[in-house]
Amino acid sequence: MRLPDDPFPARPAPPAEPERPACPLCGRPMVPGGSLNDHHLIPRTYGGREAVTMHRICHAKIHAVLTERQLRDQYHEIDALRGHPDLAAFVRWVRRKPPEFVDGHATDRRRR
Repeated sequence: MRLPDDPFPARPAPPAEPERPACPLCGRPMVPGGSLNDHHLIPRTYGGREAVTMHRICHAKIHAVLTERQLRDQYHEIDALRGHPDLAAFVRWVRRKPPEFVDGHATDRRRR
């Protein structure tokens, strides 16, 4: 019986993990699941249709800080949201958290 020339052939490299998209507000990677929400750049109550996916905590902070009218009139672009002082401070804080981080103090209004 003849042995192969290379008894330990090289194994193919495992497929690369696809790069996760970044949250448009905080820039952290987004992990599929319960930590994500869709944010309408112009609120649906004002006819907005375009939505972006972002972390649930980032989405909640936007709506905690800004009214729907402010979102419609001034903050309907991601750069404008990042430029708001309260949201900029939030982004500096949340960037140190893992991508799946959900604040334990934040609750959904429907559950109250």
